[in-house]
Amino acid sequence: MNTTTTTTTITTSTIAVLGAGRVGTTLAAGLAAAGHRVTLGVRDPGTAAARSDASVSAVATAIANSDLVINATPGDGSLERLTGHREALAGKVLLDVSNATVRSADGLPGGLLHRDTSLGELLQAALPATKVVKGLNTMLFSVMTSPGALRNPPTAFLSGDDPDAKDLVRAVLSSLGWQDDWVVDLGDISTARGTEAVALLVPSLLGSVGFVPFAIAVAR
Repeated sequence: MNTTTTTTTITTSTIAVLGAGRVGTTLAAGLAAAGHRVTLGVRDPGTAAARSDASVSAVATAIANSDLVINATPGDGSLERLTGHREALAGKVLLDVSNATVRSADGLPGGLLHRDTSLGELLQAALPATKVVKGLNTMLFSVMTSPGALRNPPTAFLSGDDPDAKDLVRAVLSSLGWQDDWVVDLGDISTARGTEAVALLVPSLLGSVGFVPFAIAVAR
């Protein structure tokens, strides 16, 4: 386990995590353990409450009460889901951790849903008053909240047009154990095309090493 000391100032935030699957519930639990006020925003709060220890509410309520919104819904439906909350998301920072892929028969990514662009770009275009940041989409979900559990340092890539929004995301990542030099700012939201394409590596990678924690990393 890596024990390098983080240098980013850790602050607490009120965070809405949209989606109650493995990614969403893992993020909600990790963020709550780090001291943040976290609410899972879902379409059916009653059903999700039975599967999560986090506070659960309707999506609109979770968004309204948050500083940071995290999109952990399935990427192939994220654009439609989130544009339905355009007004509520205005002025918010939206961290998009999903990948929009075409699923193969085995349920794994078989192709990119949005060619020549990215879900991150489409979300920013559809939500012009929202500050979209793409990140945490190049790793197994468990690594998002436990980066120090890997033998080698992972990398979290950030893409987005707003520097302040990326600073907020950096601070939240720091609270989860991400060291400053493990986080790489790739530039504007168009750079999300590269990280989203990494999803196509996942089926072969899982077939080779098994379903174990992994992350794409920059070796220096």
